[in-house]
Amino acid sequence: MTKDSFKQTEARWSHRLRRTALWFLFALVLLIPKTLSLRKRPGVWNLLRFGVAVIGVLLFAAPENPIGFQLFALLLILLALAVRPTRQGKSVDEQARELGALVVLNGGRFLLTDGKTQQARLFVAPERFHVLDLEHRPLLEIPWTAVSAVRTEEAGGGWKLLIEFQEATAAFHYDGFFAEHLAQIAATTLRNHLRKELPVIG
Repeated sequence: MTKDSFKQTEARWSHRLRRTALWFLFALVLLIPKTLSLRKRPGVWNLLRFGVAVIGVLLFAAPENPIGFQLFALLLILLALAVRPTRQGKSVDEQARELGALVVLNGGRFLLTDGKTQQARLFVAPERFHVLDLEHRPLLEIPWTAVSAVRTEEAGGGWKLLIEFQEATAAFHYDGFFAEHLAQIAATTLRNHLRKELPVIG
């Protein structure tokens, strides 16, 4: 093979590589929402990052590359290195272990002090129970020694779980077909734990 024909072959491969890379990137752009959702799957996302980095390196190393294409290839490599999988939040079990909770209950919608409601879970630990939102942010923490009563009541087509403590009341709203069932299960579990904490007089 002569030097000229070798250069022509090399140029053809370079052209094909660029076209393939552009089609690949075009497909990625069309699938951006689905592609970004893969960040929650570290194994798949890291494999995708590796593929993008390899394409970037091949594009950068391709012969007779315009400087603009080399900068684009460098950008691909930097993106592949920088955009890591999203950090997975703690699971409910991990949060329960961290708080020492023996039971985790559906808290329905917890009524906040500003009148808004927030979906919540109740983490029942031996000395206190914790109210956390679905992303494990703390909303309330009550020692069992401060609780005076746990009750339920029907409310506007749903049910409420009411926990009285230190002249205040924490309210949890349950809606839907299983509203009463969920409220009663939570109340029964909390009452049973509360009885264990009450002092025995006699």
